Amino acid sequence: MTIEIAETADPVGLEVYDSIEQRRLQIETPGSVSFDAIEAAQFCFPVDETCRFETDALTFNQLYSVTVHDETGRTEASFDAGETVRLEERTQFVGLSGPMKLYCRIDVPGTIDIGLTSIRITIDRETVIELGARSPHDQPVGTITTPPDIDSLTDAVSALPSALKTTSPERTWPTLRGHPPLIELGDSLEIPDAVDPPESDITLTVPREYAAVYGAAPLAFFLGATVRLGDEPALETPRFDYPLSTGRAFEDEIAGLLKRFFFLDCLVRTEGVFQYELLERRSIEDDLPFSFTETYDLPLPHRLDRYLEVPIQLIDPYVPRWPLTAHVPADPDSATLLPYLVNELGIVRESRGRTPESVPRLETETETGLVRSATTHRSPPSHPDDPSFVVPSVTDEAVEHAWFGDDIPRRASKATIEAYRNQLDHREPNESIEILLVCNDAQMLGEHDLLDGAYGNRADLPFEIRSEFGVESDRLAELLTDGGYDFVHYIGHAVEDGIRCPDGDLDVRTLESVDLGVFFLNACRSYEQGLALTRRGAFGGVSTYADVVNEDAVTAGETMARLLNRGFPLRGALEIARTNGGLSDQYLIVGDGSADIAQSEGGAPAVIELERSADEFDFAIRSYSTKEFKLGTATESTLQTVSDRHLSPGSTPFSQVSRDSLDEYMTWTELPLVVDGTLHWNDGIGPVRI
Repeated sequence: MTIEIAETADPVGLEVYDSIEQRRLQIETPGSVSFDAIEAAQFCFPVDETCRFETDALTFNQLYSVTVHDETGRTEASFDAGETVRLEERTQFVGLSGPMKLYCRIDVPGTIDIGLTSIRITIDRETVIELGARSPHDQPVGTITTPPDIDSLTDAVSALPSALKTTSPERTWPTLRGHPPLIELGDSLEIPDAVDPPESDITLTVPREYAAVYGAAPLAFFLGATVRLGDEPALETPRFDYPLSTGRAFEDEIAGLLKRFFFLDCLVRTEGVFQYELLERRSIEDDLPFSFTETYDLPLPHRLDRYLEVPIQLIDPYVPRWPLTAHVPADPDSATLLPYLVNELGIVRESRGRTPESVPRLETETETGLVRSATTHRSPPSHPDDPSFVVPSVTDEAVEHAWFGDDIPRRASKATIEAYRNQLDHREPNESIEILLVCNDAQMLGEHDLLDGAYGNRADLPFEIRSEFGVESDRLAELLTDGGYDFVHYIGHAVEDGIRCPDGDLDVRTLESVDLGVFFLNACRSYEQGLALTRRGAFGGVSTYADVVNEDAVTAGETMARLLNRGFPLRGALEIARTNGGLSDQYLIVGDGSADIAQSEGGAPAVIELERSADEFDFAIRSYSTKEFKLGTATESTLQTVSDRHLSPGSTPFSQVSRDSLDEYMTWTELPLVVDGTLHWNDGIGPVRI
């Protein structure tokens, strides 16, 4: 069971627990309550678990976005932090959108008070409230087995859209796009009965090449299209035929169509069940050649036809930043990657690249200071068959570029299919977020002390932090294999063949398995060891492929710790640390870049960007997607003097705000700040000091 609802005594009320994503929500009530389970069919919305109980007040201990729906489920209004809403004497649904989706069915008048950190619903008289909850996470419903021939693989890809819950514009909401079924190679094509693709009159004809089939998979999934092989690539519908380019331009064409259709559906969905203001719609609505109201009700082929009329240069500045581009080899084995990539609507490209102009040098000292390496345990020179460095052919269209080839990527992450599989098969979640700090060099205790204050300083999340010093190899192996930690942060030395311990090096490649989630190996040349962790059970982490200056490593450790603690995924944290925190290029993600250790507060994680202007500031917000808040989420700040609800991941234009309003806002938020390009930390305890 994904969602569990339980009575609690301290505080009194209910707890809603998502056992898959390890997310909790406390609902406080004036007195103890008991509940009865009810049928989910009584709700207008898809939910995983429902219950009924009596009370006259509810307090939710997290800030969720709030919408009010009528008895049919249609949105009547959306509300922001600081607002008070009056419920009427009729059936209404109160929708709460956050790490979980909740709906409260209330039949009597009441008041909703939306604070900056919590939400309270007060009912005029005690009544029966029906609560429904849905997890944003969707497990694959089955596994497709396919032979390695391209015809069978094409049929398998055509079955991936079975995870779509609708073909209306609402499918741009992450919770209405399920996880596609998995794909594995076998002797014959077998598609389970539970994998039931939607009836479709849309076809994608692609060249008879593995790279073309793989590149088309995300677009075919989003459109619910059937993929066919042919000499004349085209997108075909009962309404139109749209020819597609061939060769390398085919990848660009598919990526462009996916972005175009997704973005415009995001705008049109604002006329549907969930109606709200959206910055991107307001920016270009007057220039679009169609009516939003009319287009929302059109069949999918007609909507796509209208979208193709829009000049690409009009929408390009407003399309959300794509979270992922995957560079995969054009061979049969890569088919098994597709469900994980399509689950994020990632752009898929063939793993082409070039040799970088320079490669990291082996050195023990630089002009800026000592590097973090063990000079007496240097790895032997590279062998001719060792992996070489590569720069992917495209590196600027997504937050993360994931390289699945054999070489060591630069300006990209090193992805492994094992990291994705590990998360689907992950252990039973801990009751709290368990973090292990390992410091294996006494000269680096200062970094440990910085981290001890950076992790687990949020009162709304249950953290358990353990520190160990001078850990010997057997003990470190035990911690990695049996510890069950959500996050392991190692401080010390490493070489290609092991992590430095007082009694010698521990080579992770000698371990049969590890039991941990995310890691940060803050040591020189820890790439091979980090890669081994993902192949043996970890979800993903950060390693280095070269020597790093110790001073830079300390800064990197603190920056990554603070960002992960605030709910950023690996890919977002690393980008921010590189762009605004001075993190060197020697650090890279290994495994799954969407992995995280904590949930963000009140929406997608974001950084606030400020530019000084006399007594005022120019204010903007840059948001990132997560596992809860995937591509297509609408997010905003709670700064009342600006209107910045936008599609995530993305950035808003700058708006001028006064220092007084900014000080008040920053008192109630802990979002990091980028001021004139430099990263600053805000702990939400007083006025901005910049």
